[in-house]
Amino acid sequence: MMRMVPMQIGGHTFVGVEVKLPKTNLIAVTTERGYIMCGALDVALLNERLKDRGIVAGRAVGVRTLEELVEAPLESVTLEAERLGVKVGMKGADALLKML
Repeated sequence: MMRMVPMQIGGHTFVGVEVKLPKTNLIAVTTERGYIMCGALDVALLNERLKDRGIVAGRAVGVRTLEELVEAPLESVTLEAERLGVKVGMKGADALLKML
């Protein structure tokens, strides 16, 4: 099952996406410019093999819900996200605001 929900953060609306898979869930919150995602996101792949795409993204681990994702500190971020001021350890919600 897939679910998309609007999420309000700092007066802005973001899109939360949950994909329920066997034994795991994929969760992400997106802006038009970038996104944050659960531990399934491979930041090294984005930074290395897909570097030419300039993907703005951050990864939080150990999260199970969209609400946990926006509250969790980011464990890793892409090089393009760093250029926008998104930092490792930054709360997901704060990173999303930098991605506007």
